Amino acid sequence: MEGSREVSEFTNFDVKNVKLARSLGGLALELPVMNKKPPVGLLPDHEARHLNFSLTRPVSRPMSRQRNSTADVSMADKTNARAEQGINTRLAHTGNNPSDYHGFVNPPVVHASTVLFPNARTMETRSQKYTYGTRGTPTTDALCEAINELEGAAGTILVPSGLAAVTVPFLAYLSSGDHVLIVDSVYFPTRHFCDTMLTRLGVTVEYYDPSIGAGIENLIRPNTRLVHTEAPGSNTFEMQDIPAIAAAAHRHGCIVTMDNTWATPVYFRPLDYGVDVSIHAATKYPSGHSDVLLGTVSANAAHWPALSEAMVTLGVCVSPDDSYQILRGLRTMGVRLERHQASALAIAEWLEGREEVARVLHPALPSFPGHELWKRDFGGASGIFSFVLKADPENGKAKAHAFLDALSIFGLGYSWGGFESLAVHVNLSDRKVAKAPQEGPVIRLQIGLEDVPDIRRDVEAGLAAANAL
Repeated sequence: MEGSREVSEFTNFDVKNVKLARSLGGLALELPVMNKKPPVGLLPDHEARHLNFSLTRPVSRPMSRQRNSTADVSMADKTNARAEQGINTRLAHTGNNPSDYHGFVNPPVVHASTVLFPNARTMETRSQKYTYGTRGTPTTDALCEAINELEGAAGTILVPSGLAAVTVPFLAYLSSGDHVLIVDSVYFPTRHFCDTMLTRLGVTVEYYDPSIGAGIENLIRPNTRLVHTEAPGSNTFEMQDIPAIAAAAHRHGCIVTMDNTWATPVYFRPLDYGVDVSIHAATKYPSGHSDVLLGTVSANAAHWPALSEAMVTLGVCVSPDDSYQILRGLRTMGVRLERHQASALAIAEWLEGREEVARVLHPALPSFPGHELWKRDFGGASGIFSFVLKADPENGKAKAHAFLDALSIFGLGYSWGGFESLAVHVNLSDRKVAKAPQEGPVIRLQIGLEDVPDIRRDVEAGLAAANAL
């Protein structure tokens, strides 16, 4: 097949320790195998992997529910059995126990605000599992349990958006007078929250170079409370040495948070590398269809109580319909990510050979500065990356707009992680330390599930339009 030949031609990236991955629509692709450990002693579960990771931590139920029934024990046994299963098997079966719902494969979508109590004593002591709609339903619990298992977390909360998945833990752990370190390649809305609301609340915000690694210890002050990471970085995809940063932060009693939306727990599990709180915009790959807004925040045992309390105090909750949609999206997330990864690498490698392109910013490419960190810690790559379009400063924006306006398959939109390809001209004027590339404008591409030859032709049309100026 013509499509098969072209995909194979552009996916032979140079990574040590590769294996023949699962076939995607008949296309045999080489993907990296995770066989490296985080530094010994960083966390007890330092044997975890990301393409074939071992889930050895106990999975706590949301809102600290204790297992106290035969059904719960059965579910725990099933969870333990899944520890040896492949990622797609786990994604297909995690978070649901059909015996709880008369054998139905999927959990019910429970719409609820008021919950009734059998008597006054139970109402007074709230000694039943569900007490009010904001504190959980069978639908939201099913999704929380699935995320707990994937993350290896003590507990997970659900929030209405990816941005809320950042702001809620910041509000949970930070107080007036605290100092917080934020990576300079952070998601822009996170920066806006820090520079406005956090600053107004009396928190001192400082941005650091994503390549700092263990050197972050030099920036930690007596009042530093939290270190926020994001790897790869937003739009320019800088990698971070997460284990080194976490170890330095923990020596000074700091909490480490990480926005892991790019990799998902399929390709990187932050808690296994020293992170205390893992953050995801489930709007992206867990949803996969560009029709749900939702975020997840997962914490280790030490930091779960404060996160759970913040959720209750702030009145944060999500709808059962959105929770159900995300749970359904998890079932196919593994196979979708394989396709996104393969297609994105095909396009990225092809772009590296184009005269019109100054640089391709993709961690899985050997030419990328953070490639070795990606290869060491991550089990794969998702479908979003950027490239620098060659242009003089005076016509950079015009070339970028010409490229975008010539696209027909790619949509022009700010999100990513859905089935469709998207493109955007990135604005990096907010950077303080990690400055924007100087060779020209940065174009971010979300590579969707379309056929690679069609995607490539569309990008070629964009490059031709930019080159015509």
